[in-house]
Amino acid sequence: MSPTAFCASPYTYRRRPARTVRVGDPARQGLTLGASHPVALQSMLTADTMDTAACVRQTLDLVAAGCPLVRLTAPTVNDAANLRTLVHALHERNCHVPLVADIHFKPEAALEAARWVDKIRINPGNFADTKKFARREYTPAQYQAELPRLEQRFTPLVRACQTQHRALRIGVNHGSLSDRILNRYGDTPQGMVESALEFARIARQHHFHDLVFSMKASSPKVMIQCYRLLAARLAELGPDWNYPLHLGVTEAGDGEDGRVKSAIGIGALLCDGLGDTLRVSLTEDSTREIPVGRDLLAQIPALTQSTLPVPPLPLSFDPFTFERRLTAEIPLAPEPVPCGGDQPVRVVVTRAAHRLLAPLIGAGDEMRPEAVYEDLDVLEVDPLSDLPPSPHARLVTVKDGVPLPPIAAFRLLAARLKQSGRNNPILLKDRLDSPAPPLPPPIALLRAAVAIGSPLADGIGDAILVRSEADPGASLRLAYTILQAAGCRSFKADYVACPSCGRTLFNLQTVTARIKARTQHLKGVKIAIMGCIVNGPGEMADADFGYVGGAPGKVNLYVGKKAVRFNIPETEAVDHLVDLIRQHGKWIDPEQHALPKSRASTGRSA
Repeated sequence: MSPTAFCASPYTYRRRPARTVRVGDPARQGLTLGASHPVALQSMLTADTMDTAACVRQTLDLVAAGCPLVRLTAPTVNDAANLRTLVHALHERNCHVPLVADIHFKPEAALEAARWVDKIRINPGNFADTKKFARREYTPAQYQAELPRLEQRFTPLVRACQTQHRALRIGVNHGSLSDRILNRYGDTPQGMVESALEFARIARQHHFHDLVFSMKASSPKVMIQCYRLLAARLAELGPDWNYPLHLGVTEAGDGEDGRVKSAIGIGALLCDGLGDTLRVSLTEDSTREIPVGRDLLAQIPALTQSTLPVPPLPLSFDPFTFERRLTAEIPLAPEPVPCGGDQPVRVVVTRAAHRLLAPLIGAGDEMRPEAVYEDLDVLEVDPLSDLPPSPHARLVTVKDGVPLPPIAAFRLLAARLKQSGRNNPILLKDRLDSPAPPLPPPIALLRAAVAIGSPLADGIGDAILVRSEADPGASLRLAYTILQAAGCRSFKADYVACPSCGRTLFNLQTVTARIKARTQHLKGVKIAIMGCIVNGPGEMADADFGYVGGAPGKVNLYVGKKAVRFNIPETEAVDHLVDLIRQHGKWIDPEQHALPKSRASTGRSA
């Protein structure tokens, strides 16, 4: 498979051509995905699906916020049947926004929901298969022998959607691949793609093409690889496999962390021309997802537009498998901080920012400037031209004023270095137009996360400089947050926190805030906070500890994939979680010093 098969060009923006899929009545508030239609935002209700009044209220709030597509869960046949009442109540209020029913485990609920809503989302990992982390060796013949069972379970829904003119999203989640897929492909992007294609082939056998794909993961890096591989496989299968793509980073969390994770994953793919609809999944009120998504979409032109011809150099990286670019290790001035090689990606600040930050940094602070830009021995180049000679392995970056968007510029720089056989470490910059007017903080966060996070996900970058955010403290924190979200460094605990939905068994926002208040200082510890078993052990498979809703008012605690404490009263569950972390030797007492408050650290949000 060609390394560039996932997009038209890794250096010049061109949107992926996708077939048209209609969702809802086009004569009313119906939506058309794909082709040249704008990328559509969507969100999800958090109310119980049986609570019609609450669902109506939340739907109207989302529509008022500018949401053109609303999803809600239908975990049982009774929930799905109540969609009829909900649709009628919305129509009485002259609201005809397309509705999507989210189905897990129950094909019967999907069939009922298809009678009333405009689109069905199914997860191949739990629609017809099981998820028990069972190990089994499959021969090719045994694997193929199980496919008729999938067809038997899935075909009735395909026929129902075909008859009733419903769209269908085949939504694969990284943490909920079936045991059958895991045993054949492992926990890999290839497994996610093949899981989706199995269901798509069944739909195509019945000449049903109103399909949308999604490949969600809580890691932006994994999510990017999955969507790229899917896009490449679809292109390989033929031009009539050009189905629209729904983008999203699942369980991104809340606040700055959730926004940065979402911006890296979704933004990187949008800049590659992928994506026809998206959801920014935040552990916050659903209406807050819409302005973030709108702001993110608004950044893509500035991050992609260029009229210059770019030389068609081979990519320096494999877009389907992460591997950090091999570089020489060099010291950064003025302090001998090692950079490149196996060293963590370093954080660089301007001299003006360092002057303000230096008096505020304590000896043990995790967030600290590691070099001053103006003091670096850095080679600034124009990657549109051949690289100038350099007698030693200096740090290299794209010089300001180069008329290229930053992602394309740094990809081209890495390609130039590989072509010339040089292993210089690279300094990434989120803007190449300095000096430039500062951006509003919510926009600065998104712009920097996409511009720096995308190359980091490609394995490019040994140091970073954030200039979009004017406030020095906020800029420093944002730099470290981007590195943590991209999987490059850890300076605090990491959280996999699902957004609320009608299945949630506790208040996710409140509980997430309580857990963060107790555990945020635990550098390198990953904690999953899941509202129900659907987003339980599978979705948090790479977390150290899990806090999962087991029943109303009751919580189950996990270590990795294994549940170790059951039915703990919610009022006691956070204390039990801390105790569990202590038992496993991962607890430390919080430090007293911290970076002084800035716009970033006082809870500002987009």
